[in-house]
Amino acid sequence: MRRAYSVETVRAAEAALMKRVPEGALMQRAAAGLAAACGDLLRRTGRVYGARVLILVGSGDNGGDALYAGARLVRRGAGVRALLLSPDRAHAGGLAALLAAGGQVADGPDAVDGPLDLVVDGITGIGGRGGLRDDAVALLRAVLRDRPRTPVVAVDLPSGVEADSGEVHGEAVRADATVTFGTYKPGLLIDPAAEHAGALRLVDIGLGPELPEPPDLEALQYADVAALLPVPGAGSDKYSRGVVGVVAGSERYPGAAVLAVAGALRGGAGAVRYVG
Repeated sequence: MRRAYSVETVRAAEAALMKRVPEGALMQRAAAGLAAACGDLLRRTGRVYGARVLILVGSGDNGGDALYAGARLVRRGAGVRALLLSPDRAHAGGLAALLAAGGQVADGPDAVDGPLDLVVDGITGIGGRGGLRDDAVALLRAVLRDRPRTPVVAVDLPSGVEADSGEVHGEAVRADATVTFGTYKPGLLIDPAAEHAGALRLVDIGLGPELPEPPDLEALQYADVAALLPVPGAGSDKYSRGVVGVVAGSERYPGAAVLAVAGALRGGAGAVRYVG
């Protein structure tokens, strides 16, 4: 079961947790999880040592998470460069950590030459609204134009999507994977934003005890559905195994009815009643 909470709820939970942990602890937890996820992805296609990683950095804490994660990847032997959308507003601590580890800051997309093994999207976070700004769109296109097969990892959620509603207004990042922190956000589970998220990975930063019940959204996974299905035993009959009613197809399109009825039977229903 994937449980999602709204931006307002997440921020309240983070504020409560930050009162009980050292300053910067949550960002370090997020960065550690992000770096681990990036490392796993790099190992699938090659290796971390010697990998070429580009971080797209916005002005918020999302960019700070990406910069601290970049510093961790540098210490593991990756070559990491950062493209700062707003250099004067980049997260100071994260940027200092990246540079101290041996990472670099690229002057612009033209300064990023050659192939890349991974692009990290740290442009906007859960507070982003209304799609990407024009400067972010131009930078993203410039980076990926000649590298269409380079995997993209989004930090917390793809930049440009609406975290609460799942709506996409204008341009947004299309990620191959999204590493989200503390809890899922509704936009990661609701289309069309979910289509931009790719494979999801949740990093535990200790937020669970601060989150209320019930969640704002729940999404069943395969194992959850399987657990809900009755398991027939020796004394089971067609009614205890469930009866499925099907209203489908037409005289012109009988195939829809055939598929629906056959699917219900193959799925283990005890009986299928068809109207058509």
